[in-house]
Amino acid sequence: MAEQIKDGDIIRLHYTGRLADGETFDSTRDRDPMVFLVGISQLVKGVDQAIIGMKAGDTKTVRLTPDQAYGEYRQENILEFSLDSMPHLQTLKVGMYIKLPLQGGRAVSTRVIEVTDSRIRLDANHPLAGKIINYDLEVVETGLDPAQLYAEAVADQS
Repeated sequence: MAEQIKDGDIIRLHYTGRLADGETFDSTRDRDPMVFLVGISQLVKGVDQAIIGMKAGDTKTVRLTPDQAYGEYRQENILEFSLDSMPHLQTLKVGMYIKLPLQGGRAVSTRVIEVTDSRIRLDANHPLAGKIINYDLEVVETGLDPAQLYAEAVADQS
């Protein structure tokens, strides 16, 4: 009998992420299933919660609110900079993505939303922030062994 999934399990998972209007934004259906460590929000926290208790072969569709998915859209994540001290940024175009360095060596991805002669505005919200997301989930395999996965990965690189 297949065991129910719990935090800390390693599984193979197929998923399709769709917006509320049905538009697909990501899917593993055209590639290998994702190796997924349950409980660390590799996709989003709502997926982690949804697969608890599922078994190999189970399928489920979940509707996730922004707090379960990519967060609320926050106006404070709109950043504005003067181009006086950074004229090289004037070459950026609306819609481009750039990474801004943070303390500690990390970076945040931002999207250019406005460029004028004197300023640039960047949106640091996740592109799916504030949206209701639907995920179609299929548990392909459970009980994966980390040592075996590592051996397979090393063999694939040879």
